[in-house]
Amino acid sequence: MEADELTYHLHIAVRYEIERALVAGDLDVSEVPAVWNDKYEEYLGVRPEDDGEGCLQDIHWSHGSFGYFPTYSLGSVLAAQLDAALRRELDDADGLIRDGEFDPIMEWLTGNVHRHGCRYRTDELIRRATGEDLTADYYLDYAREKFGGIYDLDL
Repeated sequence: MEADELTYHLHIAVRYEIERALVAGDLDVSEVPAVWNDKYEEYLGVRPEDDGEGCLQDIHWSHGSFGYFPTYSLGSVLAAQLDAALRRELDDADGLIRDGEFDPIMEWLTGNVHRHGCRYRTDELIRRATGEDLTADYYLDYAREKFGGIYDLDL
């Protein structure tokens, strides 16, 4: 619950790995707290003090939401790639944002993404919008730039 936008993806990995093991029958529900805590220690270097800080920290599982958590990471990867394409086509995107001039950004998004609705699968949509196949490279570049010094990253 207190993750930044980088370590949040490790939370997603923990949740996804546990969900996959549960669905496959490789993990019993009673084992979830210990596995969660072990994975948190391994991936994040912290061990939750209790289940409220650990596997019960949010409401997703309690209301039956399984299997969709990785879409949050996919969204970050897609957003970074779309942002890079937008910045290649629009002059001074940061200046536009700073000045509250969002119309050119909305026009780019509408023309390249929104107008297609569900016409294309994600891989085709991202290829059409950016000229490239889906890649995590732009998100990794973003993460290196923003968090490299903080976490001494070697991504």
